[in-house]
Amino acid sequence: MIIIGDKLVPSAKFFKISNIDEIKNTEANSTLYFLFNDEILKYCFENSLDFAVKIESIKEAIYANALNAKYIIAEKKLAKKIQKIAENYMFDSKVLAIIETNDEFEDIAKVEIDGVIYKESLL
Repeated sequence: MIIIGDKLVPSAKFFKISNIDEIKNTEANSTLYFLFNDEILKYCFENSLDFAVKIESIKEAIYANALNAKYIIAEKKLAKKIQKIAENYMFDSKVLAIIETNDEFEDIAKVEIDGVIYKESLL
């Protein structure tokens, strides 16, 4: 299980962006994070950048995977649905469910989602 944002487990830092211009202000070799956006998604794909994208639908998850998102981030209920699709179509992207505390690890593990990301890591 991938765990991002936990105090005990080291992980890559995410840099939240809301437009393409903000990319130049991020650290080299960092993982960009943004809410689903066609233009940013395409730019990251064309420039081979590591990125995580927060999605709101299965369609957005399919696009994110097709354009090489490292991580697809979703609320728990949606992440469960996407994980099944990701396994069936052998997504390269990893599905992360948004959690608030480590008390949620067990529930996420039981439904076999790739990993978790703390909500506070996305602010």
